[in-house]
Amino acid sequence: MAVQTQQQRRARRRRRVRAKVRGSAERPRLAVFRSNRGLYAQLIDDDKGHTLAQASWGEAAVKKLDGSERAKKIGELLAERGKAAGVETCVFDRGGYRFHGRVADLAGGAREGGLQF
Repeated sequence: MAVQTQQQRRARRRRRVRAKVRGSAERPRLAVFRSNRGLYAQLIDDDKGHTLAQASWGEAAVKKLDGSERAKKIGELLAERGKAAGVETCVFDRGGYRFHGRVADLAGGAREGGLQF
């Protein structure tokens, strides 16, 4: 059995999640990317291949906060922008990451902001 790197293991988990999760115009996919420094989230219509709304850690309202507070604020911003784009419900795509820590905080912020998933 070959040893896999951390990136290979995440890619394998990501493919497994994406096989089950698909976004549409009525119910887009909330995709999460987590880097060492920040967090990115977007609402994606997979049928058209368009991003409906996005939020990231580099924005002025979010940049000064730390870890979990930053993730929660990104979720709230994304929910606000999604509502403006006409999105009420979505499908959560954790992107191969565990639903834990910053990823779970982002999901909680999006739920508090009014998105349902």
